[in-house]
Amino acid sequence: MCGHCLADGCDSLAPPAVKLELHDEPISLDTRTSYKTLTLLGPPQARGGQQVLGLTRGTATVRFETRVSSYVDPSGRWECASPQLTVRYGFSPMTVYVAREFPPGSCAYREIHEHEMRHVRAYQAHLKAIEKTLADALQARFAGTGPWRGPRGETNARLQAELQERWVPFVKREINKVDAAQALIDTPEEYARVAASCGGEIRRLTR
Repeated sequence: MCGHCLADGCDSLAPPAVKLELHDEPISLDTRTSYKTLTLLGPPQARGGQQVLGLTRGTATVRFETRVSSYVDPSGRWECASPQLTVRYGFSPMTVYVAREFPPGSCAYREIHEHEMRHVRAYQAHLKAIEKTLADALQARFAGTGPWRGPRGETNARLQAELQERWVPFVKREINKVDAAQALIDTPEEYARVAASCGGEIRRLTR
């Protein structure tokens, strides 16, 4: 009889749901760091004698906001719960560096800044590209299984533990796959093109 009551109560809950949102914040610009420091901070492929004149760095971030509606059976011992999840993911912070040797307004600054904006666009495109992968995985786990059932008062703790232990790392791994796209931008040919631009201005300033 109690199980029947619990089933009836569970049926009254809204179905579990997942919503994804992109984290959006202004891009930071740093023009205080020397190219020698940027070279040390840059990707490994840039350290084979290449000078890093600009750099774009984004830190993967994900936050789960949860709202759980629940029904407790008449005995007070069991509950069923329907999690409503909002997943915000993206990069925070995202910082574009242009080495301090190249003052704003100069030809060199414009060339380096435009190169870094290609990286920014690659970050942004990647976030949109992985949206379906994230949505499919999260929907299958949380929205396709019906309400959660268990002892009263334990559902939220189980949910939070699973989000932190399994799903935060999963989303961050998907975000960090952007590194492959970024490496395609930083080719030896592109480094050489930027270094040779502006009539030799960049080479003169980095001797």
